[in-house]
Formats: sequence, C-alpha cells, structure tokens
Amino acid sequence: MTTLKQFEEALRAQGMNMALAILEKMRKEDKKTRSIAPARRVFGRKMTPELARKILELHGTTDMTQQEIAFQLGINQGRVNEVVKRGKWLTEDPQSEEAQSRDEAKARMKRMQSEDTPIPRKQPVAANAEEAPKKPKPKTRNTAQLSIEDFL
Repeated sequence: MTTLKQFEEALRAQGMNMALAILEKMRKEDKKTRSIAPARRVFGRKMTPELARKILELHGTTDMTQQEIAFQLGINQGRVNEVVKRGKWLTEDPQSEEAQSRDEAKARMKRMQSEDTPIPRKQPVAANAEEAPKKPKPKTRNTAQLSIEDFL
C-alpha cells in the first residue's frame, strides 16, 4: 500500500504540478475541518451501591468490556473490576472495608487542609537502621599466602 507521502513524491517526480496543487488544496480544507480535542480525562465518580449494581447489570446483560463499562459510567476500570470480581460497594454497611478506607482518607484530607503541613510518611525500615553507626568489618589477612622463597 502506498502512503500519501510516497504518492506526493511520485507526482513530483513526474512533474504533475497541477495534481500537487489539488492535493495541497485538499490538505488545507482538511485542516480547516479537523479539530484537535483535548485528551479525555475521566473524573472519579463516587462509588455507590446503585452504581455498583449498574456495573453488574451492564456486565451481565451486555458484551461490554470492563473498560467500556468504565468509560460509559465515567469511572475507573479498576473500580469496575473490584465490583465484578469481588462484589465491592454492593452494600451500604458503614463497617465495610471500602467504607472504612474512604472515611480514613477523608479524615487525612481534613487534617492536611487544617494543618497546612504535609503529614509525614512512615520511614522505611532501612532508614531506621542508619541511625546507629555501623563499624566497618576489618579485612582478614590471609597468612597462608605463598611467596617465591617457598619454591626455591
């Protein structure tokens, strides 16, 4: 299959200036009608039991993929997977795992907004070990080393 660029080079090689002018005019018309849309950004929609049931309904009654369901409902594909595979967000129980993690996240956000300072993260275990200075291990000398005198 020939590309448009190869076609244009062939027209130039044959000296078909009129065809090149028509091709250029078509390009300009195409650029006028073409629009560059900004990349789509899926904003997180709050997961509710109703939305979880809608996900299960779409998953069970259509041949849509998880990505297609997520795009249609305006949510993350990972959330669709959690509902389909693990049944998350199907109850309004405030003691459920997802409800507790949501409440903890909201509390962290409130603390961050009120303090104007970031909440310190836990230091890795390796950082705590650096507090105590380590002594370098002395190199052991090998006293069984041979010398030339041993062979004479």
